[in-house]
Amino acid sequence: MIRIARLNLAALFYSPIAWFLMIIFLFQCGLTYLSAIEDLVTRQELGGNVSFFTFLTEKIFAPPFGIMSDIMSKLYLYLPLLTMGLMSRELSSGTIKLLYSSPVTVREIVLGKFLALMAYNLLLTMIFGVIVLLTAFNIQNADTGMLLSAMLGMYLLLCAYAAIGLFMSCLTSYQVVAAISTLVVFAVLSYIGALWQDIDFVRDLTWFLSIVGRTEKMLIGLISSKDVLYFLIIIYIFLGFSIYKLRSERESISAWAKTGRYLLIFVTALGVGYISSRPALVVYYDATATKSRTLTKATRQIIREMGDEPLEVTSYINLMDGTYWGGRPQDRNVDISRWEPYLRFKPNIKFNYVYYYDSVLNDRVYKANPGMSIKQLAEKYAKSYKVDLSDFKTPEEMKKIVNLSPELYRYVMQLKYKGKTTFLRLYEDRKIYPGETETAAALKRLMTKLPVIAFLEGEEERSVHKMGDRDYKTLTNLVTFRFALINQGFDIMSVALDQQEIPGDIAALVIADPTVPFTPKVLAKIQQYISDGGNVLIASEPGHQEIVNPLLQPLGITLMEGTLTQKSRDFAPDLALPYITTTVATFTNALKRDYEDSMKIAMPGATGIAYDTTRQFDIQPLLMTSQGITPAVKLTRTIDGKEQRIIVLGDADCMNNMELGRRNIKTANFNFSTSLFSWLSYGEFPIDTTRPTSNDNKLNLTGKGVVILRIFLLGILPGILLIIGAVLLIRRKKR
Repeated sequence: MIRIARLNLAALFYSPIAWFLMIIFLFQCGLTYLSAIEDLVTRQELGGNVSFFTFLTEKIFAPPFGIMSDIMSKLYLYLPLLTMGLMSRELSSGTIKLLYSSPVTVREIVLGKFLALMAYNLLLTMIFGVIVLLTAFNIQNADTGMLLSAMLGMYLLLCAYAAIGLFMSCLTSYQVVAAISTLVVFAVLSYIGALWQDIDFVRDLTWFLSIVGRTEKMLIGLISSKDVLYFLIIIYIFLGFSIYKLRSERESISAWAKTGRYLLIFVTALGVGYISSRPALVVYYDATATKSRTLTKATRQIIREMGDEPLEVTSYINLMDGTYWGGRPQDRNVDISRWEPYLRFKPNIKFNYVYYYDSVLNDRVYKANPGMSIKQLAEKYAKSYKVDLSDFKTPEEMKKIVNLSPELYRYVMQLKYKGKTTFLRLYEDRKIYPGETETAAALKRLMTKLPVIAFLEGEEERSVHKMGDRDYKTLTNLVTFRFALINQGFDIMSVALDQQEIPGDIAALVIADPTVPFTPKVLAKIQQYISDGGNVLIASEPGHQEIVNPLLQPLGITLMEGTLTQKSRDFAPDLALPYITTTVATFTNALKRDYEDSMKIAMPGATGIAYDTTRQFDIQPLLMTSQGITPAVKLTRTIDGKEQRIIVLGDADCMNNMELGRRNIKTANFNFSTSLFSWLSYGEFPIDTTRPTSNDNKLNLTGKGVVILRIFLLGILPGILLIIGAVLLIRRKKR
């Protein structure tokens, strides 16, 4: 077998095609790499945004925008030119009879030829390895683990292509036919994953056979046993087919026996593949420097605390909702793949899908279809999507199962654990699907008592139920907004103290810009709540100081008269842009990064805060203007062994719907607002899923260095390969 491998490898290099392919591959890798690196060098020399120069290794190489996407997408073009003659040449020239008569088995013939291809594939991978080696010098602290993982993915894909090409070469004595047949099989394996995905029994089979995306995780630094085994299984299938094809030519057996042999290989391969891809049996290795392909420590801890109890995820998908396309039966495997990071640590997650139709909160739908009932609209949608409406539950049937009215009848996932349920939503942004922060918050909601934020109403405060410019719905409970408190683990409620008492189990009370004086009854309840050690956030506006000062002055706080002004070339003078202090920067990691980036908070119409440090509270400024005036402070003291936390803001607009949607200036208002509630709830929510900063954030290249690199990759290296190949071929011809 080794001798056959050596002879076939020598035959490859005695052919110009092997040298030609290596030079072309080197050119392809070099050109794509130089194109990416040159752009980054230019940006760095021009003093580009510092935040852009992070995870440079990933930016250059990782899909979908890195060079690996381009390189891997063209690999299938190389192997057919090499494999088309491996057996076809033997069959057409008659030398196969000499092989059969020699003291070697068919298995040794096939495996020997495949070993030769493996050696050549290793050379191609090492050509890419030159790029990896150069990157280790060109990028400071390059993520070599990710690059080595990518090299493994490339090599496995090449070997799988080689096994397919070898089998196709066994089927015909015509080399061109073998090459074309190989490309056809590549196409089948690429598109089979999209076939019959709406059929439950067939879905998993075709999805497993698909070669699309099998290297994607390895290209970004995550190696999984199921992906490695997939390539080994494909190699096993086509090498087995090759062996049985050649054996059948020397044996007189029935067509049924031949078919049975192929089926045996195919079925055993699928069985191994199915078993090895079960979540509980899959092994992962994150090769990245910062372990960025693994859930953060906080999320893993939540999953660890869930123990062995199963988690059930039921997706409710509305035919008439705009996100129906993401939950269709044919996209179910794609949906489950989004849960793979969680299945890695909790394999006993069960997925259910419920399809229904109901009204949608989209006026355009009804304007385009005047007078149509919900069922008539659903029939129209079903016809458009080419689905059977009888497979969808009616609104009446859904009401008996779950009330989705608060969820606006949108695509939503209901998580169930130990009899407790919560919703995990899709959002109206570019990402659409929940990220790790939202998913971790939903998981934690199933296991812990939720922090409830109560918003005072009755004195014309800001509303958490309205989308007006001055109100707070975006921040608090807009279900379609990813960063709303309700999607980050909090529960929101309103309380009117002229009729209700302040609940004793809330995390914090929010008094957001009352414009009507408190009644003695309401004021007494608030003062008693504060006296008992309750956490509170109080925000006011210029002109309303006299309303909240009676509440604040016993705490040592006074809102100053007038409005803060700040000179600006672009904005109104009453738009204050205070800096974040080191105190508030400790509230969350997200706000800490904003502080390090010198981000500001936009406060349109704010008042300054004066405070007395001799009182019983420890008072610290959270924001500071360039004139040294603070419009936000925190107060803390210990009561009965518990730290009481109070925040006072001299501006209530910094958290309103309009300000959080500001686009004409980059501010940290949202992170600031969320951080305040995180601090008031003692950091329980939102879940901190921030990751370590990258180390590969600087290029060790200049423009002159890129020129030298271009000469080396596109001139010297190809020249060396060309000279070696030419010398070898000329010597061979003379001999």
